[in-house]
Amino acid sequence: MNACFTGYIVQAIVNNFVPLLFVTFQNSWHIPLSRITMLITVNFIIQLSVDLASAGFVDRLGYRASAVTAHLFSAAGLLMLTFLPDMMPDPFYGILISVIVYAVGGGLIEVLISPIIESCPTDNKETAMSLLHSFYCWGYMGVVLFSTVFFALFGTGNWRALTLVWAVIPVVNAVVFCKVPLFSLDENEETGMSISSLISDRKFLMLMLMMLSAGAGEQSVSQWASTFAEEGLGLSKTVGDLAGPMMFALMMGLSRVLYSRYGDRIELDSAMKFSAAACVISYVCIAIPSSVLGIVGCALCGFSVGILWPGTFSLASRSLVRGGTAMFALLALAGDLGCTAGPTLAGMISSAAGDNLRLGVFAAVIFPVMFLIAAVFLGNRRKEK
Repeated sequence: MNACFTGYIVQAIVNNFVPLLFVTFQNSWHIPLSRITMLITVNFIIQLSVDLASAGFVDRLGYRASAVTAHLFSAAGLLMLTFLPDMMPDPFYGILISVIVYAVGGGLIEVLISPIIESCPTDNKETAMSLLHSFYCWGYMGVVLFSTVFFALFGTGNWRALTLVWAVIPVVNAVVFCKVPLFSLDENEETGMSISSLISDRKFLMLMLMMLSAGAGEQSVSQWASTFAEEGLGLSKTVGDLAGPMMFALMMGLSRVLYSRYGDRIELDSAMKFSAAACVISYVCIAIPSSVLGIVGCALCGFSVGILWPGTFSLASRSLVRGGTAMFALLALAGDLGCTAGPTLAGMISSAAGDNLRLGVFAAVIFPVMFLIAAVFLGNRRKEK
């Protein structure tokens, strides 16, 4: 379980470190916002492609070998980022290739870690899943806080040295995954549901829509929080990172830890519907032209999306007990599709509106609305049966 927790810290590094450098890349290599948006899009497209492919090879390759491979790809992409842009005629393509490599690792981690935790002999699967996903938030916070302190002390020009530091974590965890005991996902060794059986199940389709919306609702704010705080709210790099992505991660982690502690006293369906509604309100706060409300909106968004992703995994495990690896892979696929669609939509709308990030991020409010509708529909179907 500790190795899994660290795996989600690695996931946080590969998803959130490079966005802290977007403005640095823009200033150093004159990369426009439209191409910066492409980095986010490609990252999650590669991850969702790996999600889709992994449904066919993870069971054959084995969870241990897959987990080690995932961490090595994550480390390799980060290492390449330190030298490849300077070797390419166009630095953007060096960044892009590095992103593609570490995105392969990120996609595999997303598919593997949740079912490994689900297979562990814990008393309460839902709270264990929420605690697991809180480590993504603590990793996100650690990335932002440590990076902010590093940049304040040594300057953003030394970002390559910091990248090497972050690359050490996946290397170490790859070694750990070579040693740790792993449990079978299906204790009864029954064959999991096929992809065709899952796709034909209406409950699973609603769960897929919820995962897509959860990923989009989270990453639309998360991926642009640093840039939005600097350019949209006019804050300095240090203050912007602390007020934007740092506060977002803190509140998201707090909501997941609270649910891991008190989830046995809270009805999951109701908590997720309430959270989706609060997420809609957070987007409205971001849309209002006020620095204070913009920061409040980022924080509220982090808290409200906290249980949406792990909660959907838990609902799926409860509703489709024979879902198996294919179920987790397809749900991860949907989540990463949302992680691609949300920030890409925000970036496209921002570019079309004259680089107005406030308007671009607000356009993504459609995703928490979709989550709420799907959650209500799924809850009604559960009551009918």
